[in-house]
Amino acid sequence: MFKKLRNRFLFLNLVIITVMMLVAFAAIYTITYQNVRRDIDMDLGRVADAYQKPDGSRGNPHPGGGRMPDGFAGKPIPPAERSVSFSLKTDEQWNVTETDSRFDMDEDFYAQAVRKASSRGPGKGQFDLDGTRWAYEAQKQADGYSIVFLDVTARQKILTNLIYTFLAVALAMLIVIYFTSRFFANRSIAPVKEAFEKQKRFIADASHELKTPLAVINTNADVLLANSDDAIRDQAKWLHHIKSETERMKTLTNDLLYLTEMDDSRAGMLFSNVDASEAVESVVLTMEAVVFEKNLELGYEIEPGLFVRGSAEKLKQVVMILLDNAVKYAKPPGKIDLSLKRRHHEIVLKVTNTGEGIPAEHLERIFDRFYRVDPSRSRKHGGYGLGLAIAKSIAEQHKGRIYAKSVPNETTSFYVHLPAAAR
Repeated sequence: MFKKLRNRFLFLNLVIITVMMLVAFAAIYTITYQNVRRDIDMDLGRVADAYQKPDGSRGNPHPGGGRMPDGFAGKPIPPAERSVSFSLKTDEQWNVTETDSRFDMDEDFYAQAVRKASSRGPGKGQFDLDGTRWAYEAQKQADGYSIVFLDVTARQKILTNLIYTFLAVALAMLIVIYFTSRFFANRSIAPVKEAFEKQKRFIADASHELKTPLAVINTNADVLLANSDDAIRDQAKWLHHIKSETERMKTLTNDLLYLTEMDDSRAGMLFSNVDASEAVESVVLTMEAVVFEKNLELGYEIEPGLFVRGSAEKLKQVVMILLDNAVKYAKPPGKIDLSLKRRHHEIVLKVTNTGEGIPAEHLERIFDRFYRVDPSRSRKHGGYGLGLAIAKSIAEQHKGRIYAKSVPNETTSFYVHLPAAAR
């Protein structure tokens, strides 16, 4: 699927760039072509003037660069420097009656040139003859036609070479653009592919988590049906199992819905200035009994008067998730330390617990949904691997960040950085 998507991206990119290059090259060629044609017409006019005096009589047999300026009457007109030219005069039937050329050409060549020019009648045009490109101008005279011919082969080659240059440049550019587009297409698709793989893994994990309680409920329901004659009091154990697994499913679905709602409403949340010190302290006080019951030591240091812009309830939820996580994975008799301090323009929450720690290769992924370092141990503690994902979502919702550091078999620390707000 992703290969097909990449190929479509490449094809679309190449088509767009090819069209843009064709438009650009066509514009350049058109401008160049018009300039060449204009130069040819100007030169043709100057050559025609060189062969014809103002009074209509024949001029110097050597074509020059234009009409003779005042004061130079009777003087020879300088020959053309850039092109070969000659002039022919014909009768009404386009038969050559007079030639005016400084080049030795046979009568058959002149006859062919006249036939080419006569096919279109009086006016200007171009034709190929004996591998040479000629431009001509035929004018109607009283006794026939006067035709001036000009060699424009060199200027025609300019246009031909321009086309070849465009084709070579276009081919080279398309090759470069193909590999460049392929590189960026792979980079562009990578996040999409990663998101798709995460979604597949998320659906698979959610299905797996739901399958276990459903299996327990189904088994206990079968036991109840198999002992339908027993009193409800005698079946209480199976009913409690069903209720317990139902509560687990309820917790899981609520967490999933909560994460989905946070993703959808992240941009539209309304925040206010919140006393983070007070919010954190209230959670710590409620968790003290749970910590001591687990034979753990709790230490905390909360700097007063620290404010952040956000939601007090969501901040409390982050602290609750981190403390609950620390209680689950701290080895008794162990220790849990919590601190809340201001660091430059940020408020930093740190929760540390002793225990087995987290291997370095897992630190980047523990905030993914359903991810567990030790799946068997997490299920033993009743976790689904969603708590840290929720904490990360809340932190990002508050324009902050969360990360973890760990020393295996010693300590694990979670850090939450939030922008400080003015009181």
